[in-house]
Amino acid sequence: MKILRASHLGWCFGVRDAVRDATLAATSGPVTVLGELVHNPTVIESLRSRGVLTRSDPSDVPTRRVLITAHGASRRRIASLEAMGLEVTETTCPLVHRAHAALDTLVNQGCHPVIIGQAHHVEVRGLAEDHPGCDIVLTESEIDALEPRPLFGVVSQTTQPIDRVRHLVDCLKRRFPQSEVRFRDTVCQPTKDRQQAAENLARQCSVVVVVGGRHSNNTRQLSATCARGCARVHQVEGPDDLDPGWFKPDDIVGLTAGTSTPDETIEAVSGRLTYLAQEHCQQA
Repeated sequence: MKILRASHLGWCFGVRDAVRDATLAATSGPVTVLGELVHNPTVIESLRSRGVLTRSDPSDVPTRRVLITAHGASRRRIASLEAMGLEVTETTCPLVHRAHAALDTLVNQGCHPVIIGQAHHVEVRGLAEDHPGCDIVLTESEIDALEPRPLFGVVSQTTQPIDRVRHLVDCLKRRFPQSEVRFRDTVCQPTKDRQQAAENLARQCSVVVVVGGRHSNNTRQLSATCARGCARVHQVEGPDDLDPGWFKPDDIVGLTAGTSTPDETIEAVSGRLTYLAQEHCQQA
């Protein structure tokens, strides 16, 4: 077995800064994150041990101080939390803020807002809540179902694959040739870097291991990208998820990881893969 790493993998600066800010906030006493700060169970458990609690329902928050996750929130939601008497601190990624600003600008220009992304995702909900009536799409059939508008303004969930986003923007233009479509590319650069690196890696490998939380959109997208270039792709949260039966002695094994995956988890998976490779050598 030979092990190759993607040229870009793991934590992005937005996740790193959010974890840093949450850890710092907890030094002044317990604090509650509304939702998952990042979609990685190892990180969440580490924060919990430092006094960072997690709740999904604002009415169930046991502390006065609350944190908005790296995925951001709408101005309406933040205002409602403050109206409840909560002290709100944002750990929102700056690139998510950039997506909010881009959508605001398009709406102010008179565009009907369209968000390319997963309707249930916390980042997309945050984008949509400040613009009632906006459309959220992720497939061609959803674009076909849109109402005609003279002017569309399009942004994307920051962790969507840029190729998919551009394809859907082209579909929107074809669906409404008489309309003007203004697109602002809000896919973040770390996502683009990891997607391109994963694509390059998959072409070189017989099997790819993708490390990240099961609820992480960008990790799932990395797995999907790798699957287009490699027939055997396995997504794991940590080294204990690795199955020795996945690997053969002559395999070239690729390793990549989502933007919410900490370095120590990547190294633990890498170490386990190295151990399995040594076992194969001894059995050969």
